[in-house]
Amino acid sequence: MTKSWDSLLVGEELAYHGEEPARKPRLEAIPDELEPRLRQALIGLGVTSLFAHQLEAWRLAQERSHLIVTTGTASGKTLAFNLPVLDALAREPKQRALYLYPTKALAQDQARSLAALRVPRLRSAIYDGDTPSERRWQIRKWANVILSNPDMLHVGVLPHHDRWGDVLANLRFVIVDEAHVYRGVFGSHVANVLRRLRRLARIYGSEPQFLLASATIANPGELASALTGLDVEVVAEDGAPRPERTLALWNPELIEPDLGLRASPLGEASKLLASLVERGERTICFAKSRKAVELIHRFTSERLPAELAARISPYRAGYTPEQRREIERRLVEGELLAVTATDALELGIDIGTLDCAISVGFPGTVASLRQQWGRAGRREHGLALMIASEDALDQFFMRDPEALIGRRVEAAILDHASPRILDGHLRAAAYEAPIVPEDADTLGPEALERAASVPELRSTPAGFVWQGRDFPAARVPLRSTDAGSFTVVEAGTGLVLGLVESARAFSTIHEGAIYLHLGEAYLVRTLDLEAARALVEPFSGNYYTQAKRETETEIGEELRRELRLGVELCFGRVSVTEQVVGYQRRSIQTQSAIDLTPLDLPATSFETEAIWFCPTPDQLDGLEELPLLLGSLHAAEHTLIALLPLRAMCDRWDIGGLSTNLHAQTERPTIFVYDGHAGGIGITEHGFGVFADWVADTVRMLEGCPCERGCPSCVQSPKCGNLNEPLNKAGALKLLGRMLASASA
Repeated sequence: MTKSWDSLLVGEELAYHGEEPARKPRLEAIPDELEPRLRQALIGLGVTSLFAHQLEAWRLAQERSHLIVTTGTASGKTLAFNLPVLDALAREPKQRALYLYPTKALAQDQARSLAALRVPRLRSAIYDGDTPSERRWQIRKWANVILSNPDMLHVGVLPHHDRWGDVLANLRFVIVDEAHVYRGVFGSHVANVLRRLRRLARIYGSEPQFLLASATIANPGELASALTGLDVEVVAEDGAPRPERTLALWNPELIEPDLGLRASPLGEASKLLASLVERGERTICFAKSRKAVELIHRFTSERLPAELAARISPYRAGYTPEQRREIERRLVEGELLAVTATDALELGIDIGTLDCAISVGFPGTVASLRQQWGRAGRREHGLALMIASEDALDQFFMRDPEALIGRRVEAAILDHASPRILDGHLRAAAYEAPIVPEDADTLGPEALERAASVPELRSTPAGFVWQGRDFPAARVPLRSTDAGSFTVVEAGTGLVLGLVESARAFSTIHEGAIYLHLGEAYLVRTLDLEAARALVEPFSGNYYTQAKRETETEIGEELRRELRLGVELCFGRVSVTEQVVGYQRRSIQTQSAIDLTPLDLPATSFETEAIWFCPTPDQLDGLEELPLLLGSLHAAEHTLIALLPLRAMCDRWDIGGLSTNLHAQTERPTIFVYDGHAGGIGITEHGFGVFADWVADTVRMLEGCPCERGCPSCVQSPKCGNLNEPLNKAGALKLLGRMLASASA
């Protein structure tokens, strides 16, 4: 069957074109034991049967199992966890359920969905930072479904549990939606918050059942257990229907082959979006930043006649709730033909039926891409398309589309027991109630082992108690491993834009740096070391900055060593010392250096986890001379860092590296790749386990890149502390290729 977009998907830019077949639903009858009034409410909404995975979740929930539902976009995960909750509350309205969402918008969307059900005895309310003080005590008293977020639970609920006694005593369910978001540093913190919740619920006499929902990831059971500390059943067989979907990858024209420069992906997006709107196809276009969203919208509007331009809209963070609700309404009701959006719409907000989804740039994980693409063709044949940027991962996928289309989704990784994360939550837990040996069952055995070494905790006959005078939970930001973070403040408005970990502050918010926040550019005017504050102002110039760093690594403890690909691959703890000595301004258009400005900043150190290896003399044959050796090791390190996010659910900015022709401890040429967060969060440990596949990916990327000497699409890194010097693409390919060949030798 011919579709209107077929005539668009032609030309050299089309890197891949394929079809994803339709899937029929697997339906099951609504269970007889469902509370009668709830059954009638469902029938009133047109729900006369369940998908197979919804029934499986119901059965497991009735057995009091903890579970995670991990099925595709628009597969009815919300109903899967709502059914057991609403059934229990209809029978016993004094029971309570706590729903946790990573964003306020998702909580609001769920509140509307619950209200639409009109289920008897359901009293739902949102409790977050926007909830007026006068309503908070009312919600604690009468709501039996409370919708909130981990941040509010962390600082607004658990430390004040005496006000929440009735809720905690009757807590029957805890719902954790969009669980795949809780990975890395954020996930490691949330895992501790959920353990603190379990402990307090037990103190008040309840053992809540945890029901989680997640996008499709590689390790849902492992993630759910890591988050909750419980044994969790997995519901993964998707019984929902899926219409046929066209998949396409689009690579903008190569303008400067030697430099790897391509046409603007924003321009390509506006061209394709305008063409789809003209064809009457309802489309959502995802971009990574608010600025990109606005530019695509503007460029698209300029390509369309006024009557069609009026039917497209941007949608991003920063709009008022009323503006966002109005855009959602127009989208659902069909007034709008297209929206350009940041990932605020990637998560499960219901925006109705769409025909096409465009992703501008790889969003960082296959799981995120699948969620964005899942917006296309929810009812009938749809189009899902990704437009590549110049980034190394994007170009890797353009040259090897099957590596993306056929790839299993990544594993979501967290480490709740990392001391840099755990210690803050131990202080918070001791403030909430003395920590006793029995708490090992909820907080984890690591918590009891660490408690004795946390300075502000005192051992008493009642357990470990908090002896500080302040409010320890307020010291623990959930999105950082470092309580001593720097605050970034917009000078003109006084608005706090964000926090930067101390270990990263000097390289990202030094004076003169271009700082990116939610994709927007700001120029750092001053960095106050004593106040730990950077003052910034909006920036619209045509350059970016790269910090020049001197880095050293010291091996602290080797934890594992195995022979892999002909090298002794090691994993362990290292200390990383960095000193920012200057920064370079570089042109956005040409990537060329403008100037280098010296800086006088103190050195910083942090302990983390790393993998490291020393290539053998045979693998370095012909590469031994300087600067060829340094360039080869350096380029190999960069490509390994660029492609580790394929295997672990992380960003290249979460990873650091060092390559040297002679390391003081190994006394040989050595490559290190380390977790960029103090204490480590499991990223490189995962890399240790998949090392052979990881190296194979890097070899394929280097072989496929058409540049001669290296470009941003292969060996150059936007975060290199040596300003991408020296780099030798051919040497890196020779080294990594020899390592790979040794596996089959």
